[in-house]
Amino acid sequence: MIIMKKLTSLLIGCSLALAGAALAQQPVEQQSPSKGKHPPEKAHGPTNEHGATNQPHAEKSQKTHAGHEPANAPETNVPGKSTDEATTEPGAEKGRKNREHEESGNAPATGTDVSGHAAGMPTQKGKDQQVQERKQGQGVKQPATETGATSAAVQQNAQAKAGAKGKKPDPQQVQQVKAQHTSFRAQPKPQQVQAVTFNQNHRIEGSDRWQGQHYEVFRSYHPEWHDQGWYHSHYNRVELIAGGYYFFNAGYWFPAWGYSPSAQYYAYDAPIYVGQRAVPPDQVIADVQALLQQMGYYTGDVDGLLGPLTREALTAYQTDQGLTATAVIDQPTLDSLDLA
Repeated sequence: MIIMKKLTSLLIGCSLALAGAALAQQPVEQQSPSKGKHPPEKAHGPTNEHGATNQPHAEKSQKTHAGHEPANAPETNVPGKSTDEATTEPGAEKGRKNREHEESGNAPATGTDVSGHAAGMPTQKGKDQQVQERKQGQGVKQPATETGATSAAVQQNAQAKAGAKGKKPDPQQVQQVKAQHTSFRAQPKPQQVQAVTFNQNHRIEGSDRWQGQHYEVFRSYHPEWHDQGWYHSHYNRVELIAGGYYFFNAGYWFPAWGYSPSAQYYAYDAPIYVGQRAVPPDQVIADVQALLQQMGYYTGDVDGLLGPLTREALTAYQTDQGLTATAVIDQPTLDSLDLA
């Protein structure tokens, strides 16, 4: 009895197993979609390897262009071609070209030009030229003079001196100029020609290099401060000339510092050679200015003041004549101008 029950159970189990296997082989019935969910989309035909649907009208369009590739169709991998020749993604070729263009624009030139410099690379000469052009575009300022003279006047004076090289005054002109200035009297012009101040340590710049006895007075000159009594006890002639007192000694006029503290206008602190006749220094300065003006060395006013423009003109004339460039009125300069 027990054996029969076990056989019955075994037969029932085998039947159930066979029924389950048969059910598993049959297609499962699609369940109806639940509320709020969308049913799966129906297939529209087989797709290609890129996921694009192989629709009938696309095949027809390709047949109408027999022997020609469809426009804007992406290239696909072709057996036997490398990835550089056939790109698998649309727009990859365009991206590669853009990268090549950017790299070529940022990369330095490797070729050389005819001068041997790397092509496209600025040379030192080109940099210097650019700097020079910027400077020319901005304009180079003329240095200001100690007298307040305008840069235009300085430039004009330099141009005049450049065209007057080697000229000598005409004797007839010298006589005319001297006649015109027999009663000349200079007036102080502190706004145009600034006055110098007293400095007991002052020495004439460069005078230690001036060789010869005619320049000894300039080499040894240093200003001194004395009162009126001292000057009158040492010199026979002291005069007020162009706002300052001068004393005369051995053919030279010197600034009389301290003679009158209220009258100390001196355009330049140095001796002025005039010769043994003791002609007033402002008259001699006016003669020199007029002659240098006629020869083209001087473009300022004939004012009888030994200002910067006058000293520049003297330097240019002395250089052209082979004289020592002192920028002051000395004996060799007056002899050269026939004014001694």
